[in-house]
Amino acid sequence: MQIDITKYKSIVFDCDGVVLDSNLVKTEAYFRTAKNLGATDEQAQALVDYHIRLGGISRYHKFDYYLREITHQTVTDEAIQALLDAFSRELEVVLMECAVAEGLDGLRKATPQAKWMILSGGDQQEIRSLFAKRELSHYFDGGLFGSPDNKDTVLARELANGNLQLPALFIGDSKYDYEAATRAGLDFIFLSDWTEVAGWREYCEQNNIKVMGNINSITTGH
Repeated sequence: MQIDITKYKSIVFDCDGVVLDSNLVKTEAYFRTAKNLGATDEQAQALVDYHIRLGGISRYHKFDYYLREITHQTVTDEAIQALLDAFSRELEVVLMECAVAEGLDGLRKATPQAKWMILSGGDQQEIRSLFAKRELSHYFDGGLFGSPDNKDTVLARELANGNLQLPALFIGDSKYDYEAATRAGLDFIFLSDWTEVAGWREYCEQNNIKVMGNINSITTGH
């Protein structure tokens, strides 16, 4: 399916499962984080299941849910921070090693008119540091954004300040990506190769969502 990407003034990319093949390693990191802080296998798996079900949602929200609903602990800033710190340590190595999507150069050359930005559910400072280390920051002249702000908040803010201009395209791999893009008035492409969304085919068909395999597919059409 060919898409006229030259019409967009802005292109927004999710990170995990779109620019980086990092969905699986992040899922595994959630399990190890919970286990390392005393969870049973069942509790750790419940966190993983919730994470997969809410792809693209901030880890702050997921850990709040984990403490409140899975382990039935009091939610404190200290407890959340302990989980966040442990999770960041787990990710530090694996995110440096996971594959980068092919086709970024080709798509960048094909869209000289568009400002690019990253919009992730991951931690904003972590993403900025990672993309600098992996020499990816230069692609994203519109900035790199992540949690604790959620995607709806960031899209609304960047539209309001003029950094994100319409018409714009959001490239993601989760239901939340599609929903946030739609609420903000952005077109959307769902990338299927690395997604963890169960039943994504049916979901995309029901919502008439454009589906492509990966970033390379956007310029090659297959």
